[in-house]
Amino acid sequence: MQINFETIRRILDHRLHREDIETLLRGLSESEKTQLFFLITEHVRRTSALVDISNRVSDTLSLDLLFSRLIEVVTDTLNVERSSLFLYDPDSRELFSRVMQGNAMGEVRFPRDLGIAGSVFTSGEGAIIPDAYADARFNREVDTKTGYRTRNILCVPIRNNKHEVIGVTQALNKREGEFDIEDQRLLEALSSHAAAALENARLFEKVERAQREEAMLLDVVSLIASEIHLDPLLAKIVLAATQLLQADRGSLFLYDPSRHELYSRVAGGLAASPLRFPATAGIAGECFSTGTPITIDDAYHDPRFNPGVDRGTGYRTRNILCMPITTKGGNKVGVMEILNKKEGPFTFNDQRRLIALCAQAAVSIENAQLFEEVSNSHGYNESILRSMSNGVVTLDAVNVVSKVNDSALRILRRSDAQMISKSVNDIFGERNSWVTKSVERVRSTGKTDITVDADLLVEGNEAISVNLTTVPLRNMRDEPIGSMLIMEDLTREKRLRNTMSRYMSKAVVDQLLEKGDAVLGGTGREVSVLFSDIRGFTSLSERLGARDTVAMLNEYFTDMVDVVFAHNGILDKYIGDMIMAVFGSVVTSEEDADNAVTVGSKMMVALRGLNARRAAAGREQIRIGVGISTGHVVAGNIGSPKRLEYTVIGDRVNLAVRLENANKYYGTSVLICQPTAARLKRAVRLRDLDLIRVRGIHAPVSIYEVLDHHTDESFPRLDVVLPAFAEGMSHYRRRSWSRAAAFFSEALSAHPGDRPSRLYLERCEIYSTEPPPSDWDGVWAVQTK
Repeated sequence: MQINFETIRRILDHRLHREDIETLLRGLSESEKTQLFFLITEHVRRTSALVDISNRVSDTLSLDLLFSRLIEVVTDTLNVERSSLFLYDPDSRELFSRVMQGNAMGEVRFPRDLGIAGSVFTSGEGAIIPDAYADARFNREVDTKTGYRTRNILCVPIRNNKHEVIGVTQALNKREGEFDIEDQRLLEALSSHAAAALENARLFEKVERAQREEAMLLDVVSLIASEIHLDPLLAKIVLAATQLLQADRGSLFLYDPSRHELYSRVAGGLAASPLRFPATAGIAGECFSTGTPITIDDAYHDPRFNPGVDRGTGYRTRNILCMPITTKGGNKVGVMEILNKKEGPFTFNDQRRLIALCAQAAVSIENAQLFEEVSNSHGYNESILRSMSNGVVTLDAVNVVSKVNDSALRILRRSDAQMISKSVNDIFGERNSWVTKSVERVRSTGKTDITVDADLLVEGNEAISVNLTTVPLRNMRDEPIGSMLIMEDLTREKRLRNTMSRYMSKAVVDQLLEKGDAVLGGTGREVSVLFSDIRGFTSLSERLGARDTVAMLNEYFTDMVDVVFAHNGILDKYIGDMIMAVFGSVVTSEEDADNAVTVGSKMMVALRGLNARRAAAGREQIRIGVGISTGHVVAGNIGSPKRLEYTVIGDRVNLAVRLENANKYYGTSVLICQPTAARLKRAVRLRDLDLIRVRGIHAPVSIYEVLDHHTDESFPRLDVVLPAFAEGMSHYRRRSWSRAAAFFSEALSAHPGDRPSRLYLERCEIYSTEPPPSDWDGVWAVQTK
């Protein structure tokens, strides 16, 4: 009789009689008897393993626990170094396993046809791999990363009671000898015993997860369904999504159909300022355009990912799940991006959960957008009423006030409580019967009624000059529902506004009128003063003649004053061809110095445009200089009772005039003093030009040249000239004349027309032969008017 496992099974199953066993033993040699006892022992061990695996899987429905128990049994029973078990996920069409990652159970997934495990799963046939590195299906990268060396592999399919393959079991590196057919049969038996328990655990886990997700989604839906304001709703949706998927952060982009753009109103970890981009750009754009989810396991290996965002925020994006937000009717609402799942990559289940959340979110977002649109429309109408300078009073069908704006309350000298729900007769009475008559005419004719420049008597018998327009109001069915009174105030404030707008910008006029006449009284304040002057105006006017001179000045002043008003400057006065503008004399601002310097630069830019027009017309070019100083002055109405002029006086005014004149000496266009430079909030390109003493001011003044207005044509090689000039100034102030001269020469070589470099080169040549006294402080006396 042949000795094999089948014989052993027959002996142990009592299918051989005692006489047959004795006969068998008498016919065996000692070595054969040893082999028989070994096979019996091995069979008992394997049978015990099957019993053991049955016991281990019978008391739990935890898939995580089953994985670890089955792997332990396989490793011990087959006497191998390692083993693994993979189940098939039909939703994602992947094989997956549960492994310990640190102190938590993690999941490993890969396509169902990948590698040896994938090959065994798809074929349904077990495989013995005596040399893993000789098999093309083996992935050596795993060994490379872990430092482990795989020698041989045994891999078998796991089949359920329907004989369907539901996964694979894999054993690595048999400790003694090679894997054989008996090992394969044993592993298949172990896997078969475990199949039912694995399927039950999968089903239990699926049901349990579905219940958890359903409960969580119900909580989320309740949370977001109760919110009708868009921004809080979006924040709640993103928070719910990150918690649901156990991710680090998320962003939600809404679609703007008017601009075909996606824009953020909630972006986790980023600045609150909205981010806009084309609806087809990047990962979010592709997800929105195609309407399909996008899962990225490694963001930096995906060409669609923009790493610039990470560089700007210091954040590190590992993986991304991007989901379109679409209503049941197919309306595209936007896109949600969830970043950095806390444990492993995003899975198919994560995708499924986010789809369910986005479906509910789409409905809530549409409702919130509709509510916001209605609220904005109402707020817009309210804002229009509040912002109107004209008074507006709306009356219902029985001439009772239903709405009144702030301007009407101001004009009528009444409070809101004194107006709302009062009849038109109660408000205007017999004293203003012309108003009630206008309302009656509109009610009877259904046509608009206009009354021009009429006196409206208010509290205290004060007369307000108004234009009154009475308009009929109708509903969607063209039925009369009331009327509206529009009152335009024509009194002193409006006349004063029109007058003052000739001298200052509308913004300054508004602030001045708001603060009242007290602002115009004499007061000390810090201002920036700007003077500009046309070069060679006397000879130019002689060449042009009176008529062309006036036309030239009107054209010039129009362009320059527009620049002043655009930056909240006040036109103080014209002095012949000179413009004096002040910043901060009526209403002070921290940006007064910036505004003055900006105006100086933009006046030079505007002059280029003016000269271009004059050149095209064959007229002579204009050159100007600008001087700006900042400091304390006295501002107020100055003059006689018959004629007052609001202006500023003080040495800062004189300094601005001197700086404007100093441009002629230095060959510059815009000069400012050190206090002006010190108060600048914005970056301005300046050149530290000199320390000067001007007539009428004893203390030396540091001056700077403003260079922002220059182009490559007006100041060639500016980036070369400035560093060389600065080095030259440094050596000049240390009395190192030869070194300073070398740098000034370098600046002149770059731009031969740079007069400051030429002036300093000449000074160095003089001081080289005739040095200044030892107490020389670097001050240069500039002789100006």
